[in-house]
Amino acid sequence: MAWSPSTLFEHPAGCTRLSGPASEFWSGAIHRFWSDPEPAPDLLLLLSSTLTAEVEGISAAGATSESRRYTAIADAELLLYGPSHRPRWPLPPLPAGVSPALISWVAAEAVKIQPWVGSIGLSKMPPFAHLHFENSELGPAACISSGQAMTPQRVMQLLNQGQRFGERLRHPLVLAECVPGGTTTALAVLCGLGVPAHDLISGSAIHPPMALKRDLVRQGLQSAKLSATPSAQELLAAVGDPFQAFATGLLIGSLKSRQPLLLAGGSQMATVLALALNMVSTKQRRLLCKQVLIGTTAWLAGEVLTPSGSKRASLVELLALLENHFDVSICALATGLRFQGSRHLALRDYELGHVKEGVGAGGLALLAQLRGLSLERISQACDNAMDQLLESKRKQQESPRDPAP
Repeated sequence: MAWSPSTLFEHPAGCTRLSGPASEFWSGAIHRFWSDPEPAPDLLLLLSSTLTAEVEGISAAGATSESRRYTAIADAELLLYGPSHRPRWPLPPLPAGVSPALISWVAAEAVKIQPWVGSIGLSKMPPFAHLHFENSELGPAACISSGQAMTPQRVMQLLNQGQRFGERLRHPLVLAECVPGGTTTALAVLCGLGVPAHDLISGSAIHPPMALKRDLVRQGLQSAKLSATPSAQELLAAVGDPFQAFATGLLIGSLKSRQPLLLAGGSQMATVLALALNMVSTKQRRLLCKQVLIGTTAWLAGEVLTPSGSKRASLVELLALLENHFDVSICALATGLRFQGSRHLALRDYELGHVKEGVGAGGLALLAQLRGLSLERISQACDNAMDQLLESKRKQQESPRDPAP
C-alpha cells in the first residue's frame, strides 16, 4: 500500500476540528507523531464493566443486560483476530448496526498496529492473553445509583497502576475502551465535577435514554452524600468505573514519560481527561493538553442532543465546557469516515445514529487518515470486513460449538 503522510498544518479530507486552536494544532513537534509513519504508536484497549450497564434500557451495547456482560470480550476478540476468526465469545446481538470493533480492526490493520488488551473489572475472564491491572475477583463496579460504585482503596490502586503505566510509556499511545454503560458513569463524574453536561452525553442507542441517565446520576450523587467540591478520587469511588480510574492515572503518568496520547473515543475520553485535569496543577494541565489529541467518529461529532435548539454538536459543546472549566485548550478531531455508500445495512445504520463510536473506532480511523489512507480505502475495507464477518457467522451456524463457559 502506498502511503502519503499528511503534511503539517493540513487536516485530511473530511476531518472536522471539534476544539482546540486551528492555527496551532500541528505546530508542536509532539503532534507530528500522528501524521508521520514512524514511529508506530502503541494501542491499548481497556475492557471494563459496571453494573450500571444492566439497568434495563440504559445501553445498546448488546440487546440484553446478560449479553452486555460479554460485549467487551467479544469486541476485543474481533479487534485482535479480525472478522474471519471464529470467536470464543461471539458478538452480542445489537438493536442495529455492527460492533465498532470492525472499524477499529480495519484501521489498526491499515497502520500495522498490534493491540494490547487490558482487563479491569470484568465479570468474565477473556479467553486470550491480556494485561491484568487488578485482582480479577473484584469484578464490575456497582451501579452508580448506589453512590458506592467502588471502594476508595480500589480507586487508589487503579489510579496508581495507571500512573505507573503512563510513566513507563516509550512510544505514543492510542488509548481505546469498551465499557458498556460507560457514558452514564461519564455523565455522573462530569456532573460531580461541576460540569453541566446533563444534555450533552450520548450513548450507543439511536435515541440515548437521557432521562434514565439523569435519574441514575441524581440517585448516585444523592446517595454518595459528597461535599460541594468532591475530589476526583471521591467521585470515582461514588459514581465512576474501573476504566476511568486506571485511564486517569495513565494520563497523569504520561506527564513524566512525555509521550503523545490519542484518546480514541468521545465523552468517556473527555471525562478521563477532565478527571486528570482536576487532579494536576495549572501548569501541568496545559502540558497535558499539549500531549493529548481526542479522536472520534463523524457520527458522534455531528450529533445534537440538546433540546434548546443549539446547532452545535453536543460533543463540541462538552469540549467547550471543559476548556472553560479548566482554562485549557483541548485538541479534538473527528474522522471523515462515513458509510452512506456501503453495501451493508449494518454499516449504513451508523448513518441513522446507531452505535456511533466505541473500541477506539473514531480515533483509529482518524489515525489511518493522518497516515495517508484515503476515506474510500477505509470504507471499502470496512465493507470487505463485513463480508468476512457474515461469512464467519454463516460457518458458525452450520457448525456450532459449545458456548464459552
